[in-house]
Amino acid sequence: MTDFIKTIIEDRVLKITFNRADKKNAITHAMYAAMAEAMADARTNDDVRAILFTGEGDMFTAGNDLVDFQQATSLEGEGPVMVFIKELVEALKPIVAAVNGRAVGIGLTMLLHCDFVYMAEGATISAPFVDLALVPENASSLLLPQVVCHVHAAEIFMLGKRVTATEAFEMNLINQVCSVEDVLEVATKTAVALGQKAPTALQATKRLMRGDLAPMQACIKVENDLFGTQLQSPEVAEAIGAFFEKRAPNFG
Repeated sequence: MTDFIKTIIEDRVLKITFNRADKKNAITHAMYAAMAEAMADARTNDDVRAILFTGEGDMFTAGNDLVDFQQATSLEGEGPVMVFIKELVEALKPIVAAVNGRAVGIGLTMLLHCDFVYMAEGATISAPFVDLALVPENASSLLLPQVVCHVHAAEIFMLGKRVTATEAFEMNLINQVCSVEDVLEVATKTAVALGQKAPTALQATKRLMRGDLAPMQACIKVENDLFGTQLQSPEVAEAIGAFFEKRAPNFG
C-alpha cells in the first residue's frame, strides 16, 4: 500500500487519509489502487463498520494527479480508478467524509457517494473538469443535478465554480460546517457512532436509501468512455500545458 494513502482501523472505523500534502493530496493511480484495496478488505472485515475519508495538511484533495493521468492510455476495464469507484458506489458500509480543506474533482464527486459529509470553514469544493477539457466522472453528472438542481450543477461543472462550505450546506451537499480544528473530530464521532449500530440493519438501510444502482453504473460507463476519449485529445494537452505554464488555455 502506497505511503501516500494512510489507513488505520480503530473503534470499528476504517480511516483512509490522503497523505500527499506536498502535492496537495493529488491522487495517482497507485493511490487509487491502495484505497480500492482498503475498501475491498473493509467489505468483508467484521472489524470495520464504517469508513472515514480525510486529508492530511490543509487540503482534502486537489483531485487527480494530472501528469499521472495524462500518461494513462485509457480508463477502461478494471484499472485502479474504476475499481475504487466501484467500491465507492457499491459500498454497503456507511461512508463519512471530513473535508478539511479544498476538495477538487474526485474530491467533490466522491462526496456524492458518502452518507455523511462534514466540511471545514474556509474549505471549498469544485469540479473544474471542463476547465481541463474533461468531463464529470463517478456518476456525478447524474447525481449532482439531483442534489443541487441543474442550474447550480451547471455553475459547478461548466463554469468551474468553487463552492464554499456555507453554500455547500445550503445546497444540501454536506451535513455540517465545522471549524478547521473540529471537523475531523466531528466526523470521527459520527463514524464511531455508526460502528455501534446493528450492522445488518444499518447496511440494509443504506441499501434501501441508495435504491437501484443501475442508473449510476450506466452513467459511469458513459462518463468513463467520454473521459478516456478527452484524456487523449488536443484540448486536454492544451489545457494541461496551460495549467503548468500558468496561462489561459487557447481553444481557438
